[in-house]
Amino acid sequence: MPQLNPNPWLSIMITSWLTFILIIQPKVLSFTPTNLPTNKTLTTIKINPWIWPWS
Repeated sequence: MPQLNPNPWLSIMITSWLTFILIIQPKVLSFTPTNLPTNKTLTTIKINPWIWPWS
């Protein structure tokens, strides 16, 4: 059963995970977000009922 042979894919998987963890992830995490979340005050909206001309 060739899928049980870890020789071709195990090294590729370990290399890709190490690349992600050691190189790509720190670069992505070092970015600072441009739009920081701020606390917005809730505004109340006054709803005016619609007056239908035929009623």
